[in-house]
Amino acid sequence: MNADLVNKASKIVENPHVLINLVSRRVRQLNAGARPLFNNTGNLGLADIALTEIIEDRIGFEMPEIIELVRPAAQSRRRPQGWVKSGPVAKSKLAA
Repeated sequence: MNADLVNKASKIVENPHVLINLVSRRVRQLNAGARPLFNNTGNLGLADIALTEIIEDRIGFEMPEIIELVRPAAQSRRRPQGWVKSGPVAKSKLAA
């Protein structure tokens, strides 16, 4: 991989994990027989072709919207009969 291409692509795709996934998925597609999205590939390797496609904005991607998760409030439930609290106090009551 060409370091210049990686730096240019990292300015477009800011998250390095997403960039790695984009490049690896596109390399797999090219290995499987897909054609490059530009004509003059020259002596570029498959990863460089994928990075060039990202830089030239021929591959699109969407970052999902980050949603804050909210933990539901605990509900007061009745325990079934026969349930005993565990711990040293409960064990001593059972022994007596």
